[in-house]
Amino acid sequence: MTDFLPSWVQGEWWTPSAGGDGSEVRDASTGEIITRVSTEGLDLAAALEYARTTGHASLAELTFHQRALLLKQFALALTERKDELYALSARTGATRTDSWVDIDGGIGVLFSYSGKGRRELPNSRVHVDGPVEPLSKDGSFLGRHVYTTLPGVAVQINAFNFPVWGSLEKLAPAFLAGMPTLVKPATPTGYLAEAMVRILVESGLLPDGSLQLVSGSVPTLFDHLRLGDLVGFTGSASTAEKLRRHPSVQTGGVRFTAETDSINASVLGTDAVAGTPEFDAYVRQLVVEMTTKAGQKCTAIRRAIVPAGTADAVVAAVQQRIAEKTVLGDPRAEGVTMGPLASTAQRDEVLRQVQKLQDAGGQVVVGSTDAPSVRRADGTTGDAPDGAFVAPMLLRFDDAATEAVHDVEAFGPVSSLLTYSTTVEAAELVARGGGSLVTSIATHDPAQAVELATRIAPFNGRMLLLDRDDARSSTGHGSPLPGLVHGGPGRAGGGEELGGIRAVLHHMQRTAVQGSPEMLTALTGVWHAGATANADGRHPFRKSLAELRVGDQVASAAREVTLDDIETFAHFTGDTFYAHMDEESAAANPFFPGRVAHGYLLVSWAAGLFVDPEPGPVLANYGLENLRFITPVSPGDSIRVQLTAKQITPRETDEYGEVRWDAVIRNQNDDIVATYDVLTLVRKEPVAA
Repeated sequence: MTDFLPSWVQGEWWTPSAGGDGSEVRDASTGEIITRVSTEGLDLAAALEYARTTGHASLAELTFHQRALLLKQFALALTERKDELYALSARTGATRTDSWVDIDGGIGVLFSYSGKGRRELPNSRVHVDGPVEPLSKDGSFLGRHVYTTLPGVAVQINAFNFPVWGSLEKLAPAFLAGMPTLVKPATPTGYLAEAMVRILVESGLLPDGSLQLVSGSVPTLFDHLRLGDLVGFTGSASTAEKLRRHPSVQTGGVRFTAETDSINASVLGTDAVAGTPEFDAYVRQLVVEMTTKAGQKCTAIRRAIVPAGTADAVVAAVQQRIAEKTVLGDPRAEGVTMGPLASTAQRDEVLRQVQKLQDAGGQVVVGSTDAPSVRRADGTTGDAPDGAFVAPMLLRFDDAATEAVHDVEAFGPVSSLLTYSTTVEAAELVARGGGSLVTSIATHDPAQAVELATRIAPFNGRMLLLDRDDARSSTGHGSPLPGLVHGGPGRAGGGEELGGIRAVLHHMQRTAVQGSPEMLTALTGVWHAGATANADGRHPFRKSLAELRVGDQVASAAREVTLDDIETFAHFTGDTFYAHMDEESAAANPFFPGRVAHGYLLVSWAAGLFVDPEPGPVLANYGLENLRFITPVSPGDSIRVQLTAKQITPRETDEYGEVRWDAVIRNQNDDIVATYDVLTLVRKEPVAA
């Protein structure tokens, strides 16, 4: 009797009691039974509550940067044992290249979010969004938007095609946001997701309750969800629609995001005729999308939209490239470049959808629906009745307006060829898909690219502009990237599983906060003008991060600006702009009373006014941000500067951190001359005497 695939819930491995049947999971190439899957007897409500309590408490102790560093450690732990994952991945029908996309791609997501979290988020638990909104004339009442972690559990329902990457692309932003995750992988490939979770569990790195795994069906899961929980779903549009109608989502406040099947398109420009680099890149990309993961990609090209006069050449080129580059068979056999579908059930479903396309007028011009001859694991060639093999197929439609081709998806190595006469018609065909994850455009004509892109952008989550200049460096039509949105409107589900910090913030609540500068400083960890400042007589630049506090401040003496200063700076730098050198012309300018000091002269002087020159905790000034010049300074005016520690961000892995200083330059009338942020790197600990 084959063992059941375990679940990881409430801090321990759980399997169903003996005697149950469960669902059999088979090797995609040979049909051999690998495991059985069942959740009979599993207490889903208890698992969810464990995440909301134990998991939430564990993650709440960590800052964004600490969570980000753990993501990197997760990635390293998986990298050390990825050969185990590759061996299992072959059983799902994935070739070595397919497995690289799934396994190394998933690990890459962890590395990417680890880096983005430490670069783009504060080393705290609250994220400030946007500028301060002044709500009173005297500055005593302010508004600010903040993001805080949702109090529930992120339930992640994944598809069968990417058991590792699909899990990690959802886990990474949820974990970084501080939200515990419950992963529900698809049954046909769930054993690979289980192996990935097992490696993380055995690493000892997971905070308690931060990650749970349910291997098997979850028919009552939504009944136990509540406000503060979130569901991230990847799968069919029809299933997503059913889940959206559940009362927990409709009226219970559960957030629901979906990334679903979409009828993605790739448009060949009218200039990209046979023999051009764009034509070759288009054909190469089309075949890659048909054969990678055996076409089981939500981002695969389902509609190849080409100029009518180029269609025959495209068909011939696709036929030739498949014949030369594609070897169908068991991924464990030498030389195989395309494996089977994930299961025989999936094979049968793909063939049913192909039949629908044929019934609607599609003619198979490349490939066949017949059972293909394949290369077996022992190197022999022949049929494989127990394997889930389907040959790559290209169907051609004489009528590009045929409804089925824009609605029916054969989720396998299948694409349909449509023709167009004008770019407007091509854009209309793209839009008929009802919303897609991605559309690519192959052209070297910027005008054509712009016209197509502006027309189709509202119907796509992502667009790829492919030409001879980026063909080699392009990551490809079907490759979502952690820093860019992975989702799409309409049929594509409307979600954003990836998308950099956007995806992290999806797991948090954006709240408008109104209050005094003192209260907003306490809540956000960012000093607000009007809050308590500490000018204790010790220059803040003499303080390490261990000693420095938000609000520590230094105010400089004044310095007079002379006409000689302005002219010296102008000739020394070469900036002889008329506003600084020509009294009559400057006075004619509506912004200046006459000749004025250079803004950069004032900023340079301000540095001289607030700097403490001796060696100490401050290691470097590495930039200015948000610089604004507000009031011009004339000869005879004087300036002074006030510098306040605004935000302190220790670096988890370094002996120093970042300090953001609020800098305000004022003139002799107390008018604000300039405002900006100064960024410095400062030691964590005092320098030894």
